[in-house]
Amino acid sequence: MNIETLLPYLLVLFVSGTLGYIGRLLFERLTLKKAQDRADLIIAQAQKDIESQKREVLLEAKDQLIQGRKDFEIEVRVQKNELQGLEKRILKKEESLERKLETIEGKENTFENRDKELTQKEEELKHKISEQRKKLEEVAGLSPAQAKDIIIKDVTHEAELEAQKYLIKIERETKATADKEARITVITAIQRLAPEISQDACVSSVTLPNDEMKGRIIGREGRNIRALEILTGVDIIIDDTPGAIVLSCFDPVRREKARGAIEKLISDGRIHPARIEEVVSKVSQEVDKIIQEEGEKACFDLGIRGMHSELQKYVGRLKYRYSYGQNILLHSKEVAQICGFLAAETGSNVEQCVRGGLLHDVGKGVHTEEGDHATVGAQIAKKYGESEVIVNSIGAHHFDVEPQTPEAFIVQTGDAISASRPGARRESFNNYIKRLTNLEAIAYGFDGVEKAFAIQAGRELRIIVNNDTLDDIQAKKTARDIATRIENEMKYPGQVKVALIRETRVIEYAK
Repeated sequence: MNIETLLPYLLVLFVSGTLGYIGRLLFERLTLKKAQDRADLIIAQAQKDIESQKREVLLEAKDQLIQGRKDFEIEVRVQKNELQGLEKRILKKEESLERKLETIEGKENTFENRDKELTQKEEELKHKISEQRKKLEEVAGLSPAQAKDIIIKDVTHEAELEAQKYLIKIERETKATADKEARITVITAIQRLAPEISQDACVSSVTLPNDEMKGRIIGREGRNIRALEILTGVDIIIDDTPGAIVLSCFDPVRREKARGAIEKLISDGRIHPARIEEVVSKVSQEVDKIIQEEGEKACFDLGIRGMHSELQKYVGRLKYRYSYGQNILLHSKEVAQICGFLAAETGSNVEQCVRGGLLHDVGKGVHTEEGDHATVGAQIAKKYGESEVIVNSIGAHHFDVEPQTPEAFIVQTGDAISASRPGARRESFNNYIKRLTNLEAIAYGFDGVEKAFAIQAGRELRIIVNNDTLDDIQAKKTARDIATRIENEMKYPGQVKVALIRETRVIEYAK
């Protein structure tokens, strides 16, 4: 092809490109203008929003300023009122102090006047004494030195007489004290026999399958036996006796709980402090149940109806109690039967006599109460709804109170008949039990004491205190105070060891 043929095509191509370029420029300018207009619109709207927000912020600031001013005025007004009240009180105190000051000044003036008067009177007395002394010297014809010698001789003679009287008094008191000390020495020697005399009633033995079990009961570093003694209050004696250990405690209820717990641990085979605590708690519940059942059984056997369950529990506790060598529950049932026979013969109220006979020694089942067992038993019976006839029969069976009914005399007679058989009672054992009971009662009289156990025939008092109530310093002071009170209030052979235990225990549960 030649150039003339291509020229029209090139011209058309050039015009098309030029027009396209121009159109594109026009389109871009139009688009740019629209974007510019839109941007101007957005800027204008933003300025309007900014102005609106400014006005809102200003209004809000003005409101806060006004509210702050009001709060400030209120606070100022309150403080002003407080200051005015304080100012009034200060003024009143100033007036009161001024009045007191005036009173004190008046008293000072009065004291000064009295002081002057006393000074004058003292001078007058000195003058009169001097005159009297001169007159005495003239009358007696003695100089002051001679009169002093005579007075000294008289005083010396009187002092010698007083000294002789005092020496005679000391000699008499020494003889009386010597007799008393001799009696105390003899009594101390007799009281050393108390553990052997009461051994049958205060000691139990537990049979072991083999001697290896002794080591397991003792535990590593003695932790098992220590846990058992602390939880039960029983002294566990492990010696060379083959196939057995000994439990020593004056309280047969605690001893029974310890015996049952050890037997369960031996049969179970798991012996460690946590398991010991679990078993002791379980056995304690079982023994408490037995006590309740024994009380109910005693009432059923004697035909007694309507007795409070707690009072039946006190009766059941007598199963494990001994007095003068007698089992108190058996003794009480025997007294109740005798009282029933006597009441039937004399025409008295049989039911009340039987009831009073069963309950007459119920106070012996309580260690922590104060007073003799008759008074304590009467208080317990009255607390749980027994009639005045029964209460008087219990309180009067040892003539602690005056008998007021024929039933009270019948209960006294039944008690005397049951106890009168030869060899029925041993006085030394009863005194031994009272001494150990008093030891525990002294410990319970102090704040923070949770448990107290008299062990080793009364030679040791083991006390467990509340960790939250007493700290270490207070625990030491409490132990010292208990020991001091035992020294002042009790008589006992040898010495009593006060072992106070304060334990911190933390328990958490993983869930």
